[in-house]
Amino acid sequence: MRWIIFLLLFIVIDIYAFQAFRAISKTVWMTALYWGVSLLVLGNFIYRFYGLSRADYGNPQAYAFALVIAFLVPKIIVLGIMFAEDIFRVPQAIFRYFTEGPNANVKYMPSRRAFISKIALGIAAIPFGAILYGIYNGKYNFKVLKYTLSFEDLPDAFDGYKLTQISDIHSGSFDNKEKVAYAIDLINEQQSDMILFTGDMVNNEAREMRPYVDIFSKLKAKDGLYSVLGNHDYGDYIRWESDEAKRQNLEDLKQIQKQIGFDLLLNESRYIERNGEKIALVGVENWGAGGFKQAGDLKKAVSNIQKEDFKILLSHDPSHWEKQVTGDDYHYHLTLSGHTHGMQFGIEIPGWFKWSPVKWRYKYWAGIYEELGQFINVNRGFGYIGFPGRVGIWPEITVIELKKGAKTV
Repeated sequence: MRWIIFLLLFIVIDIYAFQAFRAISKTVWMTALYWGVSLLVLGNFIYRFYGLSRADYGNPQAYAFALVIAFLVPKIIVLGIMFAEDIFRVPQAIFRYFTEGPNANVKYMPSRRAFISKIALGIAAIPFGAILYGIYNGKYNFKVLKYTLSFEDLPDAFDGYKLTQISDIHSGSFDNKEKVAYAIDLINEQQSDMILFTGDMVNNEAREMRPYVDIFSKLKAKDGLYSVLGNHDYGDYIRWESDEAKRQNLEDLKQIQKQIGFDLLLNESRYIERNGEKIALVGVENWGAGGFKQAGDLKKAVSNIQKEDFKILLSHDPSHWEKQVTGDDYHYHLTLSGHTHGMQFGIEIPGWFKWSPVKWRYKYWAGIYEELGQFINVNRGFGYIGFPGRVGIWPEITVIELKKGAKTV
């Protein structure tokens, strides 16, 4: 029923948006082009989701949905402008009807003004172009974001210690091995002391990662690679033939992580030692508010470390930091999360402005935040899921340098 409603809304929006095209040109070829493209986009969507290709795995359905979005968003903008024009046209028509009286030969509704339709189409072309760019280029437009964080109680031996964080690989969505390999080279170029992955290696199934094992196995860091699980890694979002098949899928994923070189932390901790001093690395399983899996056990994860240790926490969902971490009696100096993807859509002007609709769902959704003397970095994600692209919120490789000194404010 919800898809039927969606399709009906799509058709209504299409009909209304067509008014802008008709105001500019009433030629047959213009009309044919408009409706031809609309029918192809809508028909492809229906075919991919309900037709013979229903069994297609991965990108065909995602791209069908993406094309619908690419054409629907601009049309909604056109609709908004056309509706604003109608706010003035309809009262004029009503006034003329009652002042001139009913007459079959009189056209009461004023004609649409061509220049308003041109403005509407011009404005709509901006998101249309941005979405197409996001689909074909934005999803692999990797950005290295560098931060320096200072802590008064950082052990001296770790002054200048560099961490590289990646998150939300979602390997089942990839369609270009060369671009992924480029990103891995970019990570290695940072020459960080440690590489940390904060969950969601796959969309649903361990097999999604197999074609990329050789590529990710090239990741190198002096003190190793460490990881945690994200909500998608448990296979909770598809149907399995049996509970055993689901359990085996998770075991297969754990083995793949080991094969790549990740030390997977399942509510566990590790000490990283340097020149007789140490910091604690803590990793919890996924814990998320709002209906997400809550397998994370913070108390269990820190059972083998000391309260006074300098601690770095890996926790996939930033809502965990908000709900449990900051108020814990242990002080977690730095938490690394992901999960939000920055919604893969938004506007960012580094150092000036940052916005995405995901901010209405997550208080901490991208970048560095500080609460109660503790920091979190929410990585925007390495891959993508659902919409096969990124608009304004680019895939991220985070590099954080730890410094000894007055706490960063």
